Amino acid sequence: MVGCHPQNFKRERRFWGSWMASVVTVKTEKRPAQDHLDSNGKKPRKLLPSLKNKRAQELVLVIGTGISSAVAPQVPALRSWKGLIQALLDAANDFDLLEEEESRRFQKSLQEDKNLVHVAHDLIQKLSPRTDNVRSTFFKDCLYEVFDDLECKMDHAGKHLLRSVLQLMESGALVLTTNFDNLLEIYAAHQGTKLESLDLTDEKKVLEWAQEKRNLSVLHIHGVYTNPSGIVLHPAGYQNVLRNTEVMSEIQKLYETKSFVFLGCGRTVEDTTFQALFLEAVKHKSDLEHFMLVRREDVGEFKKLRDNMLDKGIKVISYGNEYADLPEYFERLANEICLRNTVSHSRGEVCSNQEADTNQNGFDSERSLSQDCRS
Repeated sequence: MVGCHPQNFKRERRFWGSWMASVVTVKTEKRPAQDHLDSNGKKPRKLLPSLKNKRAQELVLVIGTGISSAVAPQVPALRSWKGLIQALLDAANDFDLLEEEESRRFQKSLQEDKNLVHVAHDLIQKLSPRTDNVRSTFFKDCLYEVFDDLECKMDHAGKHLLRSVLQLMESGALVLTTNFDNLLEIYAAHQGTKLESLDLTDEKKVLEWAQEKRNLSVLHIHGVYTNPSGIVLHPAGYQNVLRNTEVMSEIQKLYETKSFVFLGCGRTVEDTTFQALFLEAVKHKSDLEHFMLVRREDVGEFKKLRDNMLDKGIKVISYGNEYADLPEYFERLANEICLRNTVSHSRGEVCSNQEADTNQNGFDSERSLSQDCRS
């Protein structure tokens, strides 16, 4: 370029400048979106817009036995009510806490699929006899035997599920569960987050949870095994909570103002405690917007469940045809919701800063951008 005429230099600089701009444009041009396949070569389920567009603070995650059994598949007691009762019965027999006739009677009731909640309640009462107004702790021993060493029995894929649940909790979602285990609390502790386990015997903390003052707490509506005295299987055991109009009002308000997301909850809405807390006093349930994630193995059963849940205000969504599809689906959902939370929060901060600058300097040049952010 030495000795180049100034006019030629300007023309050549414009040429190279426009050429570089075109290169950058080509490199950064957005390519058409492609349908990505998951690790199994399948096209993943699309996320339902009305769910993925929620903010974490609008959600209450309801964790059922399906999640616990996915997280620790080696523990039969986590798979179902029947599995739990059988495990307790086995532990009671191992510790010689039941007479042979009593053991046979419980086993028969279990095999005949009688009301499992009643069977469990009777077994708990049998393992918790009173002597001179002192209740024994044999039931506690059986619980610890059943749920012993859960930490070492957690599956890798199951941890992905818990990571997504924790991610949403840390962004403001509430969590309640029908499960006795504390798998989520154990996982969170390993991630450096302390979660508190609540049960319905502590009215003050339950009220604060419903008022969103204890977001990093997990409400166990049947109790948690680490506090056997708080385990109750029937709403009659929660008379103090049910009579407390302030607590009940705040709890039921959640079902009317937030979106419940049911995970691994085959029959949670039929659970008598869940009904007493959330369903019985809430009118016009079909006007609400809740979600239930299920696998679509049998098309007929799936459609039947979807129809049955509509009058309860619950949208039934398929995450895939297999249980193994849930972790990936829920991870995408959690990432989408939390990213939206982050972007919304960042834009809000930008708006606040811009409005402060405008007020301070007396300029209105940024007003249109602030209005865009608020919209």
